[in-house]
Amino acid sequence: MLRGLSGSVVAGLVVLTAVVIGTEILGGERGFPGPGVSTAVWHVVATVVALFLQRLADHRGRLLSVAGSLGVFVVTGVLLWTQWWN
Repeated sequence: MLRGLSGSVVAGLVVLTAVVIGTEILGGERGFPGPGVSTAVWHVVATVVALFLQRLADHRGRLLSVAGSLGVFVVTGVLLWTQWWN
């Protein structure tokens, strides 16, 4: 159950990253301020790390699986805290 929940969080993070990148590109083309390049880079880095941790959770033993799933929640929480709620 934990792996499924963390997988859903990773899927949401991928969608969120795509929206942030799209908004940054659209803002640049239309001349309005977007979220900023640094925010887009942070989203990409967090998504790559979360995907790695989810893969670890899906393909390793019980202890590493739990650690990978919890790592997904930590990475996502840090991203949301620093880029959205600050």
